Amino acid sequence: MVRFVSIVTVAALAMLLAMEASAQDRRKDEDACGRDATRFCKAVINDGDYAILNCLKTNRARLRPVCVKHLQDAGQLY
Repeated sequence: MVRFVSIVTVAALAMLLAMEASAQDRRKDEDACGRDATRFCKAVINDGDYAILNCLKTNRARLRPVCVKHLQDAGQLY
């Protein structure tokens, strides 16, 4: 029983760490591209991350350099 509790505790901790990493990634995305998303992708801003990403890709030539670099570093632009 103790082993089961330990496994559950470790799994819960791993899930919390993954959620925190995801939140940090989201903050980085917003810091780098939030202004551009608001400016160029207002029509799809409530349609989810993929819609916004596609919009940013479509507007690549108009994006600020910091956003382009962030998307390239994340493997979203080539």
